Amino acid sequence: MKQFTCIDLFCGAGGLSLGLSKANFNIKIAFDNNEHAVSTYNNNFSHKAVLESVENINSNQVLKSVGLKKGELDLLAGGPPCQGFSIQRRGDDNDSRNTLVLEYARLLEELSPKMFIMENVTGLQTKRGKVFLDEIIERAQKAGYKCHISILNAADFGVPQIRKRIFIVGEKSIGTESYFKFPEKIFEPNNYRTVWNAIKDLPQPPDNFKDHELYPNHRKERLSELNRLRISHVPQGGGRENIPEELRLECHKVSVEKAGHRYVYGRLEADKPSGTITARFDSFTRGKFAHPFENRSITLREGARLQTFPDDFVFLGSKVEVAKQIGNAVPPVLAEHLGHALNLAISKMDKISMV
Repeated sequence: MKQFTCIDLFCGAGGLSLGLSKANFNIKIAFDNNEHAVSTYNNNFSHKAVLESVENINSNQVLKSVGLKKGELDLLAGGPPCQGFSIQRRGDDNDSRNTLVLEYARLLEELSPKMFIMENVTGLQTKRGKVFLDEIIERAQKAGYKCHISILNAADFGVPQIRKRIFIVGEKSIGTESYFKFPEKIFEPNNYRTVWNAIKDLPQPPDNFKDHELYPNHRKERLSELNRLRISHVPQGGGRENIPEELRLECHKVSVEKAGHRYVYGRLEADKPSGTITARFDSFTRGKFAHPFENRSITLREGARLQTFPDDFVFLGSKVEVAKQIGNAVPPVLAEHLGHALNLAISKMDKISMV
């Protein structure tokens, strides 16, 4: 089977690259501006990730470096940072990260690949993000692409996590027919993969707070006695409302409805998928990230399992940096399903072009 070429922008640790590689894409080069993510990427792939901000990327130099001409690249991939569009975010709409999606559009126009795929949070469709979404679509259409938009739940494709993200796919117009179709979901809520499916075979993380000798990134977080006592009161699926009032933070002594953030100090349910693994899943104080049975936060490796990274994928950096890399990634299993759909579409497009 022919390998198709791909460039991955905003590659992070490489979740999207990993899935696309398994779907027979040859990632020629990748880019990110986070040095820890780039280190992790280059530690796990044979091809190179470059530490560079997208606004500084010169498309002509990139094409020359990978031996391609404009229009020869099969796929441009990437997910611009999404925090600026998050529905949980408050503050200035003029977040500087928002304009990065337009840099993606610039490189799309300059590279002119056969197809592109962009991932983002569903907030891109809300008032905060819609102006950017509309501009991306308009510029892609002017550049000759038919665009497809869908919100996919990773759990529908075998990821043990409820994670909804928007995907925008464009294909170079060839006649009136469309060749790309989003993959059909494989799982239903009654047979979703669960937290326990994903992590039950992992051994206990060492008590010395170091990585397990056989499982990289599998280590305990240091917890205060008070936080251990707090989490001991929380049942599976529960949160701060289950903690006795005398043990709660002052800001949590009002009702959940008034205080908000109801899922902090929460515990995962073993027989269900997790909620969305975020960039701060390393602490149960920030969400429903406590182990289903043990009085601790899930480890970085357990979070990576819930994101469907294999155990031989080693993350580099501090605990906070690694959690960010894992939480921001496209789950590789979902990326692989999308990759097969993209692969099929490009194959059909190439056959038509040869006629």
